[in-house]
Amino acid sequence: MNNKKTALITGSSRGIGRAIAILFARNNYNVVINYNKSEEKAKELYDELTNEGLDVRIFKADVSKPEEANALVNYTIGQFENIDVLVNNAGISKPCMFTDMTYEQWNETMSVNLNSVFYVTKKALQYMLPNCSGKIINISSMWGLVGAAIEVDYSASKAAIIGLTKALAKELGPSNINVNAIAPGVINTDMVKGLGEETMSMLKEETPLMKIGQPEDIARCALFLAGEGGDFITGQVISSNGGFVI
Repeated sequence: MNNKKTALITGSSRGIGRAIAILFARNNYNVVINYNKSEEKAKELYDELTNEGLDVRIFKADVSKPEEANALVNYTIGQFENIDVLVNNAGISKPCMFTDMTYEQWNETMSVNLNSVFYVTKKALQYMLPNCSGKIINISSMWGLVGAAIEVDYSASKAAIIGLTKALAKELGPSNINVNAIAPGVINTDMVKGLGEETMSMLKEETPLMKIGQPEDIARCALFLAGEGGDFITGQVISSNGGFVI
């Protein structure tokens, strides 16, 4: 067993989660890549990183289900004996008008985006608390700060993550466990590519830095919070959004 720190990253086969997994693995972390439906992407990432000689594992789990979230955490412990960093990244977005939103869509969004954070974190704390050590990083969104039209369910779930982050940071602080959130702006992932070139161009123009963010921008923020630079930071929301929300 190596002496490196271990990072568990939910929803890490694509997009922001993938970038976080790559950056952590290349910065001397053991990494567990979690996926649910994107098995091919997860295996591609696993092969890429293992071919570099890095210590990574992959595990299929629908983290919106408590029993599968528990299995993911147990697998991580079985492979690496500890969880030093938990990044709750799994999320979905299905934009539609609030009046057209079904009960099923609302519940699915809350289950994947919010309940998963509760399930995975609760299980991970069984191992973090006895060690009085750990970093929990929750991926929210700038829409959790200010809300987005036609994304009421998504905005509500991401706002709830911010509330959870702040409250849990107060609760876990005495145990030397840091809890922070990252609230990305418009990031170049599959989630936003469906918006179309015209919308993306408009979003770029509305961003003071005049560019769309990249998944690596969020990954670098997560790596900072996980490292020594984040040791005295807890209960905070870092919104890496190019100035879109100030």
